[in-house]
Amino acid sequence: MKQTLTGLLLAVPLLASLPSHAAEVSGKCARGVCSVVLTPEQLLAKATQLVLTHQFDEARPMVMALANIPTFSMQVHFLNGYIAVETGDTDAAIKHFRAALDGHPDQTRIRLELARALMMKRKDGAASYNYQLAEQDDGLPSEILATIKAARTLLRDRRPWHLNFDVGLAPDTNINNATAAQTADLSFAGGESSFTLNQDSRAQSGTGVSGSISAGYRFRLNPHTALLADVDGQGVNYKSVRFDDYTVQGAFGPQLDLSDADQITVQATASSRWYGDSPPTKQFGARVQFEHLLKEGQRVGATIDARRSNSGFGPAYDGWSIGAYATYERVVMRRFIASASLFTRTDRLRSGSYSSTEAGINLGIGGELSHGINAGVSGGISRAGYDESDPYFQAQAPRKDTRYNARIYVGLRSVKLFGLSPSATYTITRDDCSLTLYDTKRQRFALNLARYF
Repeated sequence: MKQTLTGLLLAVPLLASLPSHAAEVSGKCARGVCSVVLTPEQLLAKATQLVLTHQFDEARPMVMALANIPTFSMQVHFLNGYIAVETGDTDAAIKHFRAALDGHPDQTRIRLELARALMMKRKDGAASYNYQLAEQDDGLPSEILATIKAARTLLRDRRPWHLNFDVGLAPDTNINNATAAQTADLSFAGGESSFTLNQDSRAQSGTGVSGSISAGYRFRLNPHTALLADVDGQGVNYKSVRFDDYTVQGAFGPQLDLSDADQITVQATASSRWYGDSPPTKQFGARVQFEHLLKEGQRVGATIDARRSNSGFGPAYDGWSIGAYATYERVVMRRFIASASLFTRTDRLRSGSYSSTEAGINLGIGGELSHGINAGVSGGISRAGYDESDPYFQAQAPRKDTRYNARIYVGLRSVKLFGLSPSATYTITRDDCSLTLYDTKRQRFALNLARYF
């Protein structure tokens, strides 16, 4: 696979700015010694020729000379990266290819070589991401596109397991997700009354220790069928146990490759949540996911998720939660992946005042920036309506919420602290509720160290 991929990639034009060999080379001889004077463009052309014919010892002095010319920085990083990957130094190759792409994300040849180096280093997620970006180039020959597709299939199947985890600090302006109001006006069929909310009922700030883990295993039954087992867990521990929040969830079921572009996954799901000192909330259900790959780095997907809840907060919250999601994803500017998703969800609970239907949209974009920085921004809005009036507000219409969310993420995978990469996430959520008691605002900032296997 490696040799085939390498041979096909060499068919791609090296660099859009590569000079031609048409210029004349000037030279002179004196006292039996001849010297040749090359322009920088001619030196680059000769160095490139030597590198691509694997004459690395002869090419290295020329590449070192070119390093003194700032305008050739991209080309020098590419040539150094190619020498490194072909001589077995994949770590150096990855650094050089990333540096070459800084400010030049449209250089498909460099991105393909970066993906190949990452694949050799078994950094499969990053390799697949860069192959996906490269696919957007309309000028790629069909044989190159076929090779990229084969490489992504190999990346998907060759490692049956994945494991990621992170740990960090999470300052939060509203750890109990409560209202900031000091008073609430209750309205009953027989009249109204006002009361002051105590401190426990109002928004409280705090800093917790957060952590998450994601693991999965794929057991291949045949070329078109696999069994997937996934486990995820996350939690935040605060000084007061009343606000601790932990969730564990798992899924198990078959994944079917319907064609080269279509895939469907059917899984049974189970989850449990512990909040404060309340008994756990347990859910059991099923999830069906469909994915279709389009051309030029585009993807569409659909998910249906149904779960039965047994709430630890009381029998009024027991019932079914059913959701449907549709997602569109594409590569933009050859270095970012943008996504848009529509969703609708309904909670059919024992109490009509807690049963609701919600619909909304989420938008996001993320990718690689210079200096090994990964960043992303996302946001969404939804509208929720409840079936019946809240028992504390019987004289008013059923509750209606407009919910907003925004998230900014910055990670630095090129930096390692004891094998962990630092990241920072800032999240804002707002629930604009028709009932003041449930009107909430929340800002969370997470500083994490993560490990990706």
